[in-house]
Amino acid sequence: MSQYIFPKDVRELMKAALPAETAIFGQPPELRYTYVPTSHARALHPDSMLVVGIRGAGKSFWWSALQKEDHRKLVAELVPKAGITANTLVSSGFGQSPSPDDYPGKDVLINLIKDFDPRQIWRTVVLMHLIKQKKAKSPFEKKDWKGRVAWLVANPQEVEELVFSADQNLDNRDSYHLILFDALDRTADDWPSMFKLVRGLLQVLLEFRSYKRIRPKAFVRPDHLEDPSIADFADASKVLNQKVELNWPRNELYNLFWHYLANEPERGQQFHKYCLEGFKFAWSNQGRVWIAPEELRNNESIQRDIFHAITGPWMGRGPKRGFPFTWLPNHLGDSRRQVSPRSFLSALRHAASDTAVNLDYRYAIHFESIKRGVQEASKIRVREMQEDYPWVAELMKPLSGINVPCLFAEIDRRWQDELTLVKLQKSIKNEGVKLPPFHLEAGSVGAREDLETLGVFERMWDDRVNLPDVYRVGYGIGRRGGVRRIT
Repeated sequence: MSQYIFPKDVRELMKAALPAETAIFGQPPELRYTYVPTSHARALHPDSMLVVGIRGAGKSFWWSALQKEDHRKLVAELVPKAGITANTLVSSGFGQSPSPDDYPGKDVLINLIKDFDPRQIWRTVVLMHLIKQKKAKSPFEKKDWKGRVAWLVANPQEVEELVFSADQNLDNRDSYHLILFDALDRTADDWPSMFKLVRGLLQVLLEFRSYKRIRPKAFVRPDHLEDPSIADFADASKVLNQKVELNWPRNELYNLFWHYLANEPERGQQFHKYCLEGFKFAWSNQGRVWIAPEELRNNESIQRDIFHAITGPWMGRGPKRGFPFTWLPNHLGDSRRQVSPRSFLSALRHAASDTAVNLDYRYAIHFESIKRGVQEASKIRVREMQEDYPWVAELMKPLSGINVPCLFAEIDRRWQDELTLVKLQKSIKNEGVKLPPFHLEAGSVGAREDLETLGVFERMWDDRVNLPDVYRVGYGIGRRGGVRRIT
C-alpha cells in the first residue's frame, strides 16, 4: 500500500470541482467535466436504440449532451467506437422540459391516445424531425399535433416515401440522425397510459431498425419496462433483448471523481502534481479536457491507493470498520447494487465540506464525514423518489424507527395499524396520485412488490425485507452497526 498522503488542500479542490446537487440534474456540465465511461460507449452508439438506467445514471445527461455539437465532437474524439461523429444529426423527440415545436406535452399526449395508436403518435414526431432536417416543405405546416398525426395515418404511402428518402440522403452523407426520447414518466400520470405510450415507442424503435441511418433512441428506467403489456406486440424481444444498460461499475465512479478533480480550472493542476509526485503517473491533455492514464482508469489497486491517500485507509480507527474505497459505493447502491454517479459525487462533496479545516487528522477527508456524506446522498435520493413517486413516502412513513433486516409481517403490521394502504387508496381515488403503486389492489403484498421494483425494498434469501442504505438512512430506518438513520 502506498504511504503517500495528499495535502489537505485537496479538500478545497473537491469543494470547487464537484458539482452541487442541482448542477448534475439532466443538463450536461461544462465540456471539460464531460466524462465518457467505457461502459457507456455502446449505449451511445446509434444502433443502441433502447438505453436503460436508474435515476441519476446519466439518461437525461446524455439526452441533453448529445444535442450539443461540442459535446458530440468530444465524444467522437475520446470514444470513436461510440459511433458519434461531428456530422451526426440529433433531435429531441421527448424530454422533461416542454418543447411543443418538437414533441407533444403530457396533456396533449393524453388527448391523442384517445384517438390514435401511440405508435402513430411517435412516428409523427420522428417524421416531423426528419422533414425539419431536410428543410423541405412540410405537410405538417399550420397543423396542431392532432392534425399532424391524422395526416400521417391518412397518408401511409407518402409517409413511407418521405422516410425512405430521408434515410437515403443520410446514407449518402454517411450520417446518422438520432431522435432522442427521455423522461417518459412525464408522458402520463397513470401507469396504463404511460405503458401504452412506452409500448408504442418500442414499436417505433423496432420499425426503424430496418432503416440504415434513422435512429430513434429511448432512455428509460427499469420500472418502465416491468409490465407485461409493454412487450405484447410481434418481435418485441428484438428490441428488449438488445437494450443497453447505463451502469456505473466501481472503477468508473472513481474515474468520474478523478476527472472532475483534474479538470477543475483553478486547482486542477494541484491534482496533476500530486498524482505525479505520489504515484508517478501524469495526466494528458486532449485539447479540451485532461485525460487519466490507462493504468489509473482500469487498475482498482491504484485507484484504492489514491483514494486512501485522500481519506485514510479505514472507516474508523482500524480495519474492522471497512475500507473507504469499497465502503462508499457499497453504501450508495440500491437493491440491484447500482450506484448513481449523482449520489456518489454528492456524498464526496458533502464529505469535503463537512470535514473541519482545523481537525487533527492526517488526511484531507475524515471517515466520519464520509458517513455523513452518505446521509446527505440518501436525503437527495429520497427527495428524488418523492418527485417521481410521491406515494412511496406514504408507505415509508409508518416504518420510521424500525430496524432492518426484518420480517415482512412487522412491516405489514405497521401498515395495518396506521391504515396506510386504506388512506393511500382513498388519496388515489379522491385526489389523484402520479403513477400510483401498480399492484396496490393486491394489498400489502402488492405494495411490497412495487417497492422492490423501484429498488427500495430488497427481498433477502430468507424472505425478510432489507433496505439499501441509500434509501434506509433517508427514510429514518435503522440497522445495527450501519450508517445512522436521519431522525
